[in-house]
Amino acid sequence: MDLFLWLINIVVVFMLKCYNNSSIIKLNVITIKWEAIMEIKDAKVFHDYLNGVIEGKDVKKSTKLYASAKTFYKSVDSSVSDDQIMYEVYSYEHDGLCYGLTVMQPVCVNGECNVTRGHFHENLDCDEIYCGMSGEGLLLLMDEDYHCYAEKVKCGSVHYIDGHLAHRLINTGNEEFKVQCMWPANAGHDYERVEKHPFTARVFKENNEIRIEEDE
Repeated sequence: MDLFLWLINIVVVFMLKCYNNSSIIKLNVITIKWEAIMEIKDAKVFHDYLNGVIEGKDVKKSTKLYASAKTFYKSVDSSVSDDQIMYEVYSYEHDGLCYGLTVMQPVCVNGECNVTRGHFHENLDCDEIYCGMSGEGLLLLMDEDYHCYAEKVKCGSVHYIDGHLAHRLINTGNEEFKVQCMWPANAGHDYERVEKHPFTARVFKENNEIRIEEDE
């Protein structure tokens, strides 16, 4: 603080001596002093939008293998290895806000497109934003009366998710499907509610044609 006051005194004295000079000179002197004391830091987290994932010391990563995802699908597929990576989730939390990335593999289970587990929020007042980064797929949404509808997700698409809607991602393409997400940390994940009342629509792919099955 003493250094700061000393610098201010120097500037004031200089401005008084240059009273008859142009105001541009005075402004330049002040700007230079501020630039000299401002600290510029590197970001703690980096997201390689085009080719990579979220990286940083505080970034958490979780991997979902087929062995622990079998109940997400209509039936079990013995041709899919238990060690098959279905999707990975990268997340970063700071001061009550979360930033994440889901990377889904182009895998089908007995013809059913790869899906995330899906959930309601524990705090239904917490909304969420999804942004398509690469690949293509669907954002499957289910209301509290268990009616489903979907939105197409592709690179650049932005999706608002009301806190009262269950949501899951579906990779309908032939490449990795990457989706960026932002949500409040106190939203929570209510998986049990979806397990008791599963999504009422499933998406299958046959010869690159999409087919939807809905519960009656």
